[in-house]
Amino acid sequence: QMQPVESGGGLVQAGGSLKLSCSAAGHTLESYTIAWFRQAPGKEREFVASSVARARWSPGKTHYADAVKGRFTISRDIAKDTVYLQIDSLITGDTAIYCCTSGPNTVLVSTSYRGDRYNFWGQGTQVTVAS
Repeated sequence: QMQPVESGGGLVQAGGSLKLSCSAAGHTLESYTIAWFRQAPGKEREFVASSVARARWSPGKTHYADAVKGRFTISRDIAKDTVYLQIDSLITGDTAIYCCTSGPNTVLVSTSYRGDRYNFWGQGTQVTVAS
């Protein structure tokens, strides 16, 4: 079974950067749509960013939540079979557990913010931003 695994979280000062990684042993992420969600203490899980898989019918696109546009970048390293989430200009409001999730290549970019579009979820990595 496909099991995403996240890494790269930690404690950073506001204004700093982190790069989170998502991989899945034995599976090629290129054929999956991958998204990052986060959940802060006492809050509901929220969408952060997605990378829609390339397919014959789709060139593959990225999508971001408005709250993170301009500061977060999702990218794929095909050779390393890893999806990254680069987080810059961190603010205390970014403190959360960040989870990577995978879904089929039929996920549309327009609905890639919906958690119910994804099948497999990682355990998450903690990001804590100190003021």
